[in-house]
Amino acid sequence: MSNDKHIDDLLDLLSAQGKEAYFGEPVSVLEHCLQCAYFAEQSQASPSTIAAALLHDIGHMLHGLPEDIAQRGVDGAHEEVAAAYLARWFGEDVTETVRLHVAAKRYLCATDPGYLGRLSPASVESLQLQGGPMCDEEAAAFEALPNASVAVQLRQWDDEAKIQNMDVPGLEHYRSVLLRVSVSG
Repeated sequence: MSNDKHIDDLLDLLSAQGKEAYFGEPVSVLEHCLQCAYFAEQSQASPSTIAAALLHDIGHMLHGLPEDIAQRGVDGAHEEVAAAYLARWFGEDVTETVRLHVAAKRYLCATDPGYLGRLSPASVESLQLQGGPMCDEEAAAFEALPNASVAVQLRQWDDEAKIQNMDVPGLEHYRSVLLRVSVSG
């Protein structure tokens, strides 16, 4: 299957499944992902980082769990689901950034005194299921990872990308970026 077909399938998945509510946030999953990619693009991030920003929550569309999983005490490990799924078409510059975006939240909670207070109620709730703030040893190990700083930046866009009715480019705008960073067909 060609890269074009894979990218079309990803965009179709985002379009079809992304209309669902985003786990207690005031936007849909698709709106959240598009805003995140927009913030990355506005920050002049690399194409791989823009792709990771767009695709970071695709695991929510794949794991098949309901919107209220956090209230049920379940962590869907969406970052792991997404990274494994995306590894067929993208390199580690995309997949590891996606995989680490939850760890980046835990890291920021441990290292930035004001960060926890800026999280939305839904993010605070999921944080506990995801392991809570990192201990010093976990934070040091996270900092040593090659994609850690990019994952932290993605996490910050992730936290911002919850604005109702924000006007951002649609999925098709990112098709060329995804094609450019796709590594296999």
